Amino acid sequence: MRLRAPLALAGAAVLVLVGPPLLTTGSGSETGTQIPGLRFMVPNTPGGGYDITARTAAKNAEDAGLTHNIEVFNLPGAGGTVGLTRLVSEHGNGKLAMSMGLGVVGAVRSNDAPSTLADTTPIARLTEEQDVVVVAKDSPYKTIDDLIGAWKEKPGKLPVGGGSSPGGPDHLAPMLMARAAGIAPKDVNYIPFDGGGELLASILGNKVAFGVSGVGEYLDQIKAGELRLLAVTGPERVDGLDAPTLQEAGYDVNFTNWRGIVAPPGLSDSEREKLTRLIEELHDSPEWQKSMKQNGWDDAFLTGDKFGEFLDAEDNRVVSVLKELGL
Repeated sequence: MRLRAPLALAGAAVLVLVGPPLLTTGSGSETGTQIPGLRFMVPNTPGGGYDITARTAAKNAEDAGLTHNIEVFNLPGAGGTVGLTRLVSEHGNGKLAMSMGLGVVGAVRSNDAPSTLADTTPIARLTEEQDVVVVAKDSPYKTIDDLIGAWKEKPGKLPVGGGSSPGGPDHLAPMLMARAAGIAPKDVNYIPFDGGGELLASILGNKVAFGVSGVGEYLDQIKAGELRLLAVTGPERVDGLDAPTLQEAGYDVNFTNWRGIVAPPGLSDSEREKLTRLIEELHDSPEWQKSMKQNGWDDAFLTGDKFGEFLDAEDNRVVSVLKELGL
């Protein structure tokens, strides 16, 4: 909008944040990408997709020599809208950017937030990825048909957890699944968590029957056998993972999530252009291209006004889907 075991993830996050940049032949001074004091805000808890994206971007930018000493910090709350409100209040601050995605679009609607993404400076859409439907390794559900069969019998008794507020990707995906399976979306017992990191513990502890989150967030747990992957929500199977798409399994769902970067309002033209140039150079770097492949992220790069138009369209799409689902 990758998820690792909690202790390993926490350690990795600290290393990404404080580890020194590697030696590189790149020079941010040559391309005009050096932004001393740059900070990346993550509007949810450590371990979620926004967090992994921000920390990966920061490390890759430093390793590529584009800029140095980027600070990454978390400001969770209300599905990302606490961070969004903070960002909008930093009018004219060209040294602050926020990692975000479809989840924030939905949270703005579901929380009736005082600030919207229209109040920000759009910088870039970075990635797109599928959601995954996962259960704990000791779950009784071996296949997606096992899960949906039980879900149809007692939809309110099988809580589904997601790392986003209502209207976000981890909420919309299971609602679309429910409709495709003949379950009324209003009967679904959806439990929101503030990011995939918080959700993970509840899946592993069987506090929810199943979870829905980004493939990149839970890739390590799936490969380690801690989570059982039942299906993916996008149009094609994910390379290296043995699970069908929902469409293959007979459920008419085709859903993907995306993530990007926005900045405060009121930036000067030069500040906006410099931040955009940094992200463009990051996108083209071998470091970022390698990270996208490792994390299972698809390239969805889009900058500036076109990204702003996309944000408007996504807001309209969320409203339309929620109305269509009766939510």
